[in-house]
Amino acid sequence: MPALIRRIPLLVVLAAALSASMFVPAIHAVVNDRHREAQAFFYAGTLLLALIGGIAIATVRTKPTNITRNHLIALLSVFTLLPALAAVPLTDIVPDTRALNLYVEMVAAMTTTGGSLFAADRLSDSVHLWRAMVAWQGGFVIWIAAIAILAPLNLGGFEVADGNVTRGADRIGGADGSDPVARLTRATMTLGPIYLGLTALLWGLLVASGERAVTGLIFAMSTLSTSGITNATSLGENGAGLGGEMLIAVFLLFALSRQLFSTDMNRDHIRNLAQDRELRIGAMLIALVTVVLFARHWVGALEVGALADTEAALGALWGSAFTVLSFLTTTGFESLHWQEAQQWSGLGAPSVLLLGLAIFGGGVATTAGGVKLLRIYALYAHGRREMALLVHPSSIVSGRAGARRIPSGGTEAAWVFFMLFATSIAGVTLALTLTGLEFETAMTLAIACLTTTGPLAEIVLGGPGAINVLPDAAKVVAAMTMVLGRLEALALIALLNPDFWRD
Repeated sequence: MPALIRRIPLLVVLAAALSASMFVPAIHAVVNDRHREAQAFFYAGTLLLALIGGIAIATVRTKPTNITRNHLIALLSVFTLLPALAAVPLTDIVPDTRALNLYVEMVAAMTTTGGSLFAADRLSDSVHLWRAMVAWQGGFVIWIAAIAILAPLNLGGFEVADGNVTRGADRIGGADGSDPVARLTRATMTLGPIYLGLTALLWGLLVASGERAVTGLIFAMSTLSTSGITNATSLGENGAGLGGEMLIAVFLLFALSRQLFSTDMNRDHIRNLAQDRELRIGAMLIALVTVVLFARHWVGALEVGALADTEAALGALWGSAFTVLSFLTTTGFESLHWQEAQQWSGLGAPSVLLLGLAIFGGGVATTAGGVKLLRIYALYAHGRREMALLVHPSSIVSGRAGARRIPSGGTEAAWVFFMLFATSIAGVTLALTLTGLEFETAMTLAIACLTTTGPLAEIVLGGPGAINVLPDAAKVVAAMTMVLGRLEALALIALLNPDFWRD
């Protein structure tokens, strides 16, 4: 059977997996006596599986001339075509809406952007569960694709990775890089149990902390996929409380570095983990921004005479740290104490700071979006070297570890990507303003979509469901931008390369 599955096109296999997962919210709806929703999910899943089964039979003997190219095209199709399949059961469940809204909603979920076009209380727990499941599967796809598809092409951040990172990817993907199918299969078999196990572990811990089962599952899948999708229950007000936030914070660390997913946690690996550049720069950013935010709130509290409230001060410190970590990993959860910190000091939310954190992004080969910390480090190291040359123009760099950290051409690749990212922000902002949006709203929405941090847009636009009031043209631009942010511009440029299409 596995050999037969490997002969089926990747997009067909992923579409079948998505269709089969519709039975999970169907079962949940039955248990909660929402039979109309259960029928919608069950019938949609059954009919789609039958249709996809026929397509699989028709394409099982197809032998593509370039499997790597087909996998990259399949990856693009996952985030453009599969959301249409995911929206099929919602057409009968969500009343008084249009197909465009449902499609954009599912694109936001599949690309792990999060956010919603609908108010949280308008959707049932079964629908929220489905949104989180779609995002969870989308996160798993991009995580596996980073190792098995993007790494061999030196895309997705691997263009600035050193030998240790690339060799780690080779161990997971398989030593034989010439066989993309075997590489994809090995990566799935190796990383799949880890992804599923971490999700189940966080779910169990949240439930043990007092959370409802369905809410805990939604938060667990949203944390591992960094989608930030929730149901009507907001973070911190749920049954798990502060303990739940701390658990989620621990699992958000997995979005800072791929090295944390390693199963070989021996002494040498732990020692190298302490020297991991992504973790170090991530920790530095979290500490620095948390201190700045806490100082800002402390000054505000000093002006309103609230310094004596020690509990509020500690809450402000935790709320700042958790929210900074959440937006750095492009998840977008807000701590309950984040709101308390603003009430303690009388200051508003620093939206520009959250936008900057999302642009930095998480680690390479994780479910986080943004520029990625490894590219930020490459630009930082290059800038430090250039500043040293201003002081010592004739200095010579030794061939020690510092020279081996960034491969040849890595700094140039990081700079090219950053310029493409900045250009994309400008282009998308311009496109959104042409649809009638104000500049601030357009720029925030552009950054939120490019960094796959949907809750950012909700913060600026006025909460969940506020995106629904945007013009249809703006929704289409936002959906396209989410796909661009998820795949990254370099991967799309590779598809436009004429040499890539020559057999």
